[in-house]
Formats: sequence, structure tokens, C-alpha cells
Amino acid sequence: MRLLVTGGAGFIGANHVHRLVAAGHDVTVYDALTYAGNRANLDGLAEGDDYRFVHGDVRDGATLADAMRGHEAVFHLAAESHVDRSLVDPSTFAATNCEGTATVCRVALELGVERVVHVSTDEVYGSIEVGSFREDDPLAPSSPYSASKAGSDLIALSYHASHGLDVVVTRATNNYGRFQFPEKVIPLFVTTLLRGGRVPLYGDGLNVRDWLHVDDHCAALDLVLAHGAAGGIYNVGAGDELANRDLTDRLLALCGADGSAIEYVADRPGHDRRYSVDAGRVRALGWEPTVDVDDGLAATVEWYRTHAEWWEPLLSGSSRR
Repeated sequence: MRLLVTGGAGFIGANHVHRLVAAGHDVTVYDALTYAGNRANLDGLAEGDDYRFVHGDVRDGATLADAMRGHEAVFHLAAESHVDRSLVDPSTFAATNCEGTATVCRVALELGVERVVHVSTDEVYGSIEVGSFREDDPLAPSSPYSASKAGSDLIALSYHASHGLDVVVTRATNNYGRFQFPEKVIPLFVTTLLRGGRVPLYGDGLNVRDWLHVDDHCAALDLVLAHGAAGGIYNVGAGDELANRDLTDRLLALCGADGSAIEYVADRPGHDRRYSVDAGRVRALGWEPTVDVDDGLAATVEWYRTHAEWWEPLLSGSSRR
């Protein structure tokens, strides 16, 4: 298939692009190369008949149309995604996530693209004390980031309801793996510990997240592209829930550090206590997570340990764009 991947130089996007090219697809990456987009994530992919890169913003309809024309489907991953940044700069999140999604859907409709897979987050549901959210549960986002993603979901789904655009929405739990920009908790903690520093742990450290390896997420995206129902929503979660303190302890051990490397800091505003989704719908399509969280964390720490040449420039602000 001819596939366009917006945000394809970012964390999840780049992992998915490598997977798609290896599977024999013809892939175009469309990325604005903001701070979290990195051409180095696409190293090893030679521009040619089966892979090309286009530098562009998803809000730029003309450039996006030129890039999207002739493609059968779009994986829409371009987004601002860091909660802490959204608390101080919410307008950027609203612009990229909502306006950008509207532009992607409008252009896809005009060009007759067969399917748009809109990649979202479990954070749109908000926090849940017990049980797990299902796809038809109300949305209750608690940060400008999650609110902008909830808005983008509704925009994408409205294009299906109003115009018949074949849109599928996925809502995944916290991802981890290679290429993740070191502002997110796992790469932040790992790169800090590898440099002998102390890691900042919010509040009491008991906020709970479900950790999904990026390879398992990408497998779910492929399955939803092929078999998801038009206008459908699919939660994607591994069921590997860890309190942040538990996650931190595991990272400390993997990096050869101890509890003295933890610095407890004031909790951030609106910090959701627990995320959990029911992934029964995507499992019914045949998806199962394959990466155990302990194995996945060990492999991820080892990747960062052996790829300092990738993350050190990001910390110094000298990364290749």
C-alpha cells in the first residue's frame, strides 16, 4: 500500500515507519520537525521508490495535499504530546492537534483517501479509580494536552459522520521504547540515571499507568488499518499497570542506581491518578501484546545505554533536524 505517516519522524511514528517499510509498503513521512521530530529516527531508510520524506506542517493544507496525493491511507500521528508543556503553552496544542487534524481530514476527503487512522491517547478519558474505560465512555480530559486530543478525536469522527470519510480512531496507553524524546518519564529517567543524576518523581509516586511497548502499539495500528470498522474507536492497552514509584524502582535497578537517586517534587496540576482502558475491541480483531513489561523495560534501557550518540545531542539542543 501507499501510506502517508504524519509525525513520522517522532517516537511512535518513526517506529511505525520502520515497520511499514520492512513490510514492503510504500511510505511517505510528513513531519514538521519540531523539537521532538528527529530525522535521525529514520536513519537506515534510504529515500527512493518505497520511502520519502516531506518537511511540512499538518496545518499547511497545500503542502499536505501535495504530499498526500496518490496515497491509499494515512496514519495521523502528528501531535503535540507532552502534558507539562501543554500546561504552559496550551494554544500550540490546540492549534497542532485540533486544527492539524481538521486539515488532515479535509485534505484526505478532497483527495479520496481510502482510510485515515487517527492515533490518539487514553488520556482523553481522564482518571479512573477502579475498572477500565471502554470506547463509548464519556471523555473527561484534565490537561490542555488531553483536551486537545479529545477535540481532535471528535473532529476526525465528525468527518466520518458528516462526510463519510473512512476514519478509525485508536486510543493507546503510555508507550515506551526506542526513539522517545527524553522529556517523557522513561527516557528522562534513564538518560538522567545514566549520567549519574537524580530523577524527579511527582507527588507520592503512586499515580498508575499502563505501559505499552511501542512495537505492540504499531502492530495494533496495522491491524486497525486492515480490519477496523469505519468510524470505530479502538483502545490499545497492554494491561501492564505500574505505579510511578514501582516504575522508578525498576529503572533504578536497571541503571545500577538506588533510592538515593530519587528527588520527590511537587505534583503537577491536574495529575490524573490512574489510567486504564479495556482493549477487548482490538483484541477481538486478533491483537495481543507480545512484549512483557520487564523485558521491554530492560531492552529499552539497554537501547538508551548503547545509543548515547542519539540522545546526547537532544539534551544539548544540537540534534539533527
